[in-house]
Amino acid sequence: MTQQAEASRPQIPLHDRLAQLLAGPVALDKRALLGTLYAEVNRREAVAYAAGWNDALATARRGSRRDDDA
Repeated sequence: MTQQAEASRPQIPLHDRLAQLLAGPVALDKRALLGTLYAEVNRREAVAYAAGWNDALATARRGSRRDDDA
């Protein structure tokens, strides 16, 4: 899935996602649970990081347009 699609997907709070993992249909052992949680946090960090870069690039573009107009 692309980062843009990830960003547009509704976000479940991390606390709720952890509750889903703990109460899921298949009980996960500790290693599997930690691995799944790590992957979830890592994915969320990547989406947030990309969103931050997109915001920064948009701000920089707006700033350079203002400089060109001056």
